[in-house]
Amino acid sequence: MSKSNRFSPEVRERAVRMLQEHRGEYQSTWAAIESIALKIGCAPQTLHEWSRKHDVDTGIREGLTSTERDRIKELERENKELRRANEILKVASAFFAQAELDRRLKP
Repeated sequence: MSKSNRFSPEVRERAVRMLQEHRGEYQSTWAAIESIALKIGCAPQTLHEWSRKHDVDTGIREGLTSTERDRIKELERENKELRRANEILKVASAFFAQAELDRRLKP
């Protein structure tokens, strides 16, 4: 399993929910993050990132939602593929145009 997918979505959701529920029991949000991250076995920065993404996805914080981010990645991949196909078609078109000119010039 890759490092970024080490934790299932269920574990991520549960950790963020625990953070939201127990945030008031600590002196600071970061203290809550450190405590809960230790309990689930992830780095505090990882839990902090999950919390930020959750806040964006639920509209608490401004930014691109996960769905929007995934759609942008998909469109960028598609755009790259179409550019590559366009280049191939340009080269092929030039090749066949040259071949047609060479054929016409031969007796």
